[in-house]
This record gives sequence, structure tokens and C-alpha cells, in this order.
Amino acid sequence: MTGGGIAAIIAAVALLVLVLFIGLVLINAARTLGEINKSLAVITRDVDLISHEAEDIMANGNDLLKDVNGKVATIDPLFQAIADLSESTSDLNNATRNLAGRVTSTSKSKNTGKVATAMNVGKGAVNLYKNRKNKKSE
Repeated sequence: MTGGGIAAIIAAVALLVLVLFIGLVLINAARTLGEINKSLAVITRDVDLISHEAEDIMANGNDLLKDVNGKVATIDPLFQAIADLSESTSDLNNATRNLAGRVTSTSKSKNTGKVATAMNVGKGAVNLYKNRKNKKSE
């Protein structure tokens, strides 16, 4: 065998080793890609399930929000009535304070005797009415 023949055999063996190495790499790459495809299929199925669940949750949330809005609309007149009642109560308190101030200022003036006399006459009239009512019922 000549030097050229030995070089050709070495080149052939090197080429064979290279082809075997590339074949093993391609086989491993194919296995990896197969696993990736399986994983993607599982992930896709899980994402679909999650998206359907999210749609159901959002639909329930929308129904709940509509229900709450309806109830709030029902309660709004109640709060308005309470606000009106509060304002009326405040006006009544102011009027009572004004009346109390007038009565106090009137009682401090010269009419104190007149007011006391009027109250005594009123008490007497009430007692007289009660006595007559009691006599009629007996």
C-alpha cells in the first residue's frame, strides 16, 4: 500500500466517523424536537382550558356587576330620601332653636307675668276638661 492509499483509508474512516457523529446528533435533535412538540401540545391544551375558565369567570363577574348595579340603582332613592330627611331635620332644629330663643327673650321681658298667667289658665282649662270628661264617663 502506498502513501496515497493509506491517506485515502484515513480520509474514509474520518468521513465515516463524521457521518456517524452527525447521525447521532440528528437523532438526538429529533428526539428533543419530539419532546418539544409533546410539551407544546400539553401547554396549548392547558392554555385553552385556562382561557375557557377565564371566560367563565369574566361572565360571572359581569353578571355579578350587573346585579350589584341594579341593586345600587334600587337603593339610590333610599339614600336620597335619607338626605332629604336629614335636611328637613336640620331645618326643624334651626326653627326650634329660633323659637326657643324667642320664648327665652320674651320670658325675660316684662311679659313674664302674662306668660305665667296664660300657662296657669291653660292648665286650669285642661284640668277642667279632664274633670268633665271623667264625670261624663262615670
